[in-house]
Amino acid sequence: MDGRGGEDPAGARAPFGGIDDAVESIGTTLDERITCTELASYVCRHFCDAAAVDLLPEDTPATRPPSEPELSRVAMAGHSGLLSPWAPEGPRPVSFKALDSGQPVITSLDLSGRLPRQVMTVPLLARGRLYGVLLAVRHGSVFSHVESNGTHHAAHIAAVHLGHAREHNAVSSTVQDLQRALLAEPGRPHPNLDLATRYLPAGGSTLVGGDWFETVRLHFGRTLLVVGDVMGHGLDAAVDMNAYRSMLRYTASTDLPPHRVLRRLDAAVTEEGNRRPATCLLVQVDPARGTAAFAGAGHLPPVVFGADGTGELVHLPVGPPLGTGVGGYQRVTRALTPDDTLVMFTDGLVEHRGEDIDESLDRLAGLRLHPKASVDELLEEVLLKLDARHAEDDVAVLVARIRRRHTT
Repeated sequence: MDGRGGEDPAGARAPFGGIDDAVESIGTTLDERITCTELASYVCRHFCDAAAVDLLPEDTPATRPPSEPELSRVAMAGHSGLLSPWAPEGPRPVSFKALDSGQPVITSLDLSGRLPRQVMTVPLLARGRLYGVLLAVRHGSVFSHVESNGTHHAAHIAAVHLGHAREHNAVSSTVQDLQRALLAEPGRPHPNLDLATRYLPAGGSTLVGGDWFETVRLHFGRTLLVVGDVMGHGLDAAVDMNAYRSMLRYTASTDLPPHRVLRRLDAAVTEEGNRRPATCLLVQVDPARGTAAFAGAGHLPPVVFGADGTGELVHLPVGPPLGTGVGGYQRVTRALTPDDTLVMFTDGLVEHRGEDIDESLDRLAGLRLHPKASVDELLEEVLLKLDARHAEDDVAVLVARIRRRHTT
C-alpha cells in the first residue's frame, strides 16, 4: 500500500482510515465553498498531487447541463501548477467529459520527456442532481483502482453536502422573503417626524420571529409609534405578530390615547384566545405640542437621547403583556423636542444572558452618541456600539425625532 492508499486485497475500496477521514472532514458546514475546499484537500491527502473543484451555476438543469456549461473554480489544493492545463474556462475543457457522461474520466497528458500527468475528472453527482466536477491530478504514475474508487466516493460525499447546502440556501431565502413580507416597512408617519427602523434576526440567522414595529398616522400632525415582541420564535410567532399588527392598526385608527389602545388590543386578543402573549410599547408623538404619551404592556422602556448625545430612560409603569386579559395600562406624558431622539427597541438589543436587565438598560442609556447625527446614523451607531448584529435574540429598533420647523 503506497502513501496515497494503494491497492488493497479487495481492490475496490479505499482503506477504512481514508473512508473515515472523508466522512469526518468533508461537509463540516453548510457553506458550499468550504465543502469544496474540504473535498480538494482530502483527495490531495490520499490520492493525488493537486485537485480542484469546479461548480455549475445553481440554476443548471438537474441532470443534463447545457453543451457549454459555465463552470466556476471554487477550490484548489496541492501543487496548483499541475492544474494549469485544465482551467474551467476554454473550449470543451476536459471536465466536460465527466459532466456529459456522469461518470469518472481519466485522461493522460504526455509532456515531452517530463513525467506524464494523469487527470481524473469526477462528476459531483448526488440524488440525481449534478453540481459540478472534481479534478484530481497526479504525475509519474497512473491512478490505481482503489484510488479511483476512493476519489469517486469522496466526490459523492461532497455532492450530498452540496445538495444540503443549496437546499438550506433555498429555504433560507424563502424564510427571509416571508419575514420581509410579515415584517413589512412600518406605515407612513406624519411628515413632521423623521424615522429609521431596523430588524436583525438573532446571530444573522433567518429564523422567522415575532419582533415588530409599526407607525400609525393620526389626526392633527400626531403619529403613534409601536414596537412589539410576540413570545417565542418560528412561523407561529410570526403569524401572531402579523395579527397583532393588523389589530393594532385598526384599534389605533380610533385615535384613542395609547393606554386605551392597549386595553382594547388586550381585550380583543384575549377574546380570540389563540394568540401568543406579546409585549408592546406605544408612544404617541405630538410635534405641535412638543409632547409624547407613553404606554407599555410588559415591554422594556424607551430611551431619549438629548441634544448633547446623552441618554435617559423613560420610566413607565409596567403593565401586563397583551393577551393576558389583565389590563391595567397607564399613560405617562413627557416633553419631546426636535433636539431629542427617541429610541424604541425589543429586548434582543440590550439583553445579555446572566446579566440583570437594569444593567443592560443602563448600558444603552449610558451611550454617548453623536449629537448632530441623523436618525439613520444614530440608529447605526447604537447597533454598532451594542454589537447588535451578534445579539442572542432578534432585534427590532425604531428611532424617531420631531422634524425641526424652518422659519423664514
